Amino acid sequence: MFKKVLIANRGEIAVRVIRACKELGIKTVAVFSEADEHSLYRNIADECYPIGEPPASKSYLNMERILKVAEKAGVDAVHPGYGFLSENVKFADECHKRGIDFIGPPTNAMDVMGRKINAKKAMKTAGVPVLPGREEAIESEEEAIEVADEIGYPVIIKASAGGGGIGMNVVYNKEELVDTIQSTKSIAQSAFGDSTVFIEKYLEKPRHIEIQVVADKFGNVIHLGDRECSIQRRHQKLIEESPSPIMTEELRERMGNAAVKAAKAINYHSVGTVEFLYSKGEFYFLEMNTRVQVEHPITEVVTGVDIVKEQIKIAAGKKLSYKQDEITFRGHAIECRVNAEDAINDFVPAPGKIKYYRSPGGPGVRLDSGVFGGAEIPPYYDSMVAKIITYGLTREEAIERMKRALSEYMVLGIITNIPFHRAVIEEDNFLKGNLSTHYVEDNLCSFRKAMVNYALEAKDREKIFSEKVFHGNKKVIAIAGGLNAYITSLSNKNKDKYDKN
Repeated sequence: MFKKVLIANRGEIAVRVIRACKELGIKTVAVFSEADEHSLYRNIADECYPIGEPPASKSYLNMERILKVAEKAGVDAVHPGYGFLSENVKFADECHKRGIDFIGPPTNAMDVMGRKINAKKAMKTAGVPVLPGREEAIESEEEAIEVADEIGYPVIIKASAGGGGIGMNVVYNKEELVDTIQSTKSIAQSAFGDSTVFIEKYLEKPRHIEIQVVADKFGNVIHLGDRECSIQRRHQKLIEESPSPIMTEELRERMGNAAVKAAKAINYHSVGTVEFLYSKGEFYFLEMNTRVQVEHPITEVVTGVDIVKEQIKIAAGKKLSYKQDEITFRGHAIECRVNAEDAINDFVPAPGKIKYYRSPGGPGVRLDSGVFGGAEIPPYYDSMVAKIITYGLTREEAIERMKRALSEYMVLGIITNIPFHRAVIEEDNFLKGNLSTHYVEDNLCSFRKAMVNYALEAKDREKIFSEKVFHGNKKVIAIAGGLNAYITSLSNKNKDKYDKN
């Protein structure tokens, strides 16, 4: 087993990985930008080192700085978390060159799945269902028109190197096709340095269902069931649940087998997620995320498998802890991503300082977070504050617990999307499980009033706490100030300690 691991990430995922390492008896090393100097994760790590200015390009995406810290700290391995360098083949290669294990899949598997055209080819060869279209780059306008006529409109133009919803455009008729191809190529070149695009059939209102896979270095591959991730905005997930409301034993077996087949086809090891689009009884390969997913906790809750610990053990050369027939699915779990953003105003980011913070709790509630009262949500990174996960023996119980947890959760001083979540989980189509990737735009009108009311309630709470609690209760002010002073002093102490090294 590893003796010391560097976490090349920040926020709640850094906290999550540190916790897993502590349970495995592994020392942890955190890295932080100037914007994260007083962050929670760096204060619970065994060691921490600064890596640069706030912009990600000068810190969390700076491979050389992170690797220098890894060498200086004498780590055995690097855990990349998600985002940033987690699916960067060059970074993984550089780790290996320096004798440091990369806690993730082999680089050839990352490379295949990192290019959508290559991934689609590999999946089609392996017998995994793929969307109708061509597994080749579009070379000419004539070819694009021919393919679109062949598979039928609407079609979608995708950047082969794309991700996060960037470089994806839907075309409904021949007149739009050529211009859309050119604009998508331009975006792809600018965002990814690769203008390659391809074309495939566009499903109007599919469900987004993914399968969690776990594979070791000895050829053993299992799946941990499904997650429904259809509630999204601009291709970014907001609410996930496990299992999907439409899941049956027969469908899970089919999708699970397809996901296992996909992993085996590229000689995969580590944890990963095979994502599918589901429509009218059929499912189609979308992509594979070759890292731990943001929404992994709901799978942990319903299966009892610690996915992050399993990922670390696999990287250290251990065999899978489970066989497929040992995996059972119990109850239902829901995750709401709480972000610092204004859902009423088109989900614009809303960074700032948290003035008052109270976590939800009680039976069936888990909170994965990297913040505290007084913490800053910087404008340089993803705006996630926390993930609330609730569990119940039934979907209905999980929903009721989520209602309670969201009503208890107080993050005052910044705008969050909690009003959005509270409105959604009361909306009729959500309660019935009538979901698709267009859920938000299709149902926004029906829950907008509730969302506004919950936003006003949050403002009232902030006013009450500002006027009555903080101003009127010196003891509370002293306690809050003392806690923040303690965290700050601990940060400075750690900073001074490791700056000298």
